[in-house]
Amino acid sequence: MTLAERLLALALLAQLVWTFAVMLSAGWVRKQAVEAGEAPKTALLNPYGWPEAAQKIANNMNNQFETPTLFYALGLLALVLKQVSLPFAVVAWIYVVARVLHTLEHAGPNRISRRFPAFFAGVVALMVMTAMLAAWVLFAG
Repeated sequence: MTLAERLLALALLAQLVWTFAVMLSAGWVRKQAVEAGEAPKTALLNPYGWPEAAQKIANNMNNQFETPTLFYALGLLALVLKQVSLPFAVVAWIYVVARVLHTLEHAGPNRISRRFPAFFAGVVALMVMTAMLAAWVLFAG
């Protein structure tokens, strides 16, 4: 395994670990809300009605199954095609850092002025990764 492949694999694993951390945090915050009597019974049956802190982390947990699916697909495709370069791996890590920053803002103060730039940086990283792979597929000789 090359250094670039190892760095990409670690970025993929880091994103998975982050997703697990968000999931566990969402479960913990919801459990605390139920035990404190802050969640109405209807909240147990649908995604709404939770206290704000529980709703914010739950919303972010759901986000972990949106753009990250593209990240996993791109990373695995690059590994399968044996087209992992150091720049590709660095962009993958930029994506992971952007996702962490997005979560911290989304589940915390939730200021769109800070949350959107983190989201946008992640999307741009995915677009760059896509362009790098597409260029190889289209123009590799």
